[in-house]
Amino acid sequence: MTDVNALERILRSDEDVPPERAAELSAMLDQPPIRDVVRLVERSTATRAAVVLRLLSRRRSIQVFDALDAAHQADLIDALGDRAVYEFFAELDPDDRVSLLDELPAEIAERFMRTLDDSERDITGVVLGYPRGSIGRRMSPEVPHIYEDMSVDETLEKLRLVADDVETIYTLPIISRDRLLVGVTSLRKLFTAEGSAGVAELMDEPVFAGAHDDAEETARWFLPLDILAMPIIDESGRLVGMLTFDDAVDIVEEADSEDAARSGAHEPLQQPYLSTSLFRVVRSRIVWLLVLAVSALLTVQVLGAFEDTLAAAVVLSLFIPLLTGTGGNTGNQAATTVTRALALGDVRPRDVLSVAWRELRVGMLLGALLGAIGFILASLVFGLDIGIVIGSTLFLVCTMSATVGGVMPIIAKKVGADPAVFSNPFISTLSDATGLVVYFLIAKSVMGL
Repeated sequence: MTDVNALERILRSDEDVPPERAAELSAMLDQPPIRDVVRLVERSTATRAAVVLRLLSRRRSIQVFDALDAAHQADLIDALGDRAVYEFFAELDPDDRVSLLDELPAEIAERFMRTLDDSERDITGVVLGYPRGSIGRRMSPEVPHIYEDMSVDETLEKLRLVADDVETIYTLPIISRDRLLVGVTSLRKLFTAEGSAGVAELMDEPVFAGAHDDAEETARWFLPLDILAMPIIDESGRLVGMLTFDDAVDIVEEADSEDAARSGAHEPLQQPYLSTSLFRVVRSRIVWLLVLAVSALLTVQVLGAFEDTLAAAVVLSLFIPLLTGTGGNTGNQAATTVTRALALGDVRPRDVLSVAWRELRVGMLLGALLGAIGFILASLVFGLDIGIVIGSTLFLVCTMSATVGGVMPIIAKKVGADPAVFSNPFISTLSDATGLVVYFLIAKSVMGL
């Protein structure tokens, strides 16, 4: 068995493979499991990845290209050359083809579409016709047409003819002659039924989604049902495609990766880290850093406004990192929890008051516990006045931060923004500024500054 790490070292040392070594490397690349070759491509630059794809056999190169993220596929286009790319593009499933087209400039996408034959262009056009973010954009339009008046034998014969051309044959939608969805059945039921039986006798009530439904929401409620696929219908109830389990998993993984990235104050890379250019990594982070740097000026303004208070009691400056850190962490915990609950459908925008009330009480309990500890420790070291200031501030900061952190993602959802964008980075800054205002106001009142 070929050592993929050894292959990686060879390719790294010599990206321009000499002709006399091409056959040797090609044979070596055909030996490892396909997952190892995919990992090798994901860890490589576009130039080196293109070399690997060219050295692979046609079947394995198509498998590897299909396994890559759409953004990574787009990066490889220039390195691969038109002939290879057109071949890979034609072999993709229509939904994967559309994902790649979404990553490309309009003129290149149009050129790619012209390379398809009429039938493939029409099928791809069906998926392209639905708006981005809809489940219609992620479905497979290649579905066997099984009519309710067909027999089991007729159905099985039809499946044998179209099995290579459709996305799945394990979950089968049943339609009327005018393509209205009437039920679903499974290949297992067909195999175990009498050949003369009608498929209408074997069908169950269908679980389905509308083509214009939100892709992430649809995928999240579909996955826990533990079914292999479900029909997608248009506004008239006609069958237009199927959503498979693996496509739903991809949708949820993409959404979770995006939320995790934005919660950490950067944009998602959308492809493996080592194959992402330095420019793209910088671009994914710089905007957020600039936004946070500007918003952090609020904290500087607060400190400037209470400069006299700090000068009168320098000891107050020692606790600023503790208070701002506690407030930011409390708000981030609440925001992360509620953002996840929104994604799973456990919380809806209309639940904003319930969430606010719940997080208010959680924040009060957390603040009471942390405040009590802060009061005791600060009083023992710095005196009773400082203990009261620290204990009271921790209580109020935790209460405010938890409430704001819980509500902000819901507000974002309600106005059509990404909840993850409104959560951790902005909440940290807001908690810092408001927490310091509360801190200095309490200090001035308690200590008479």
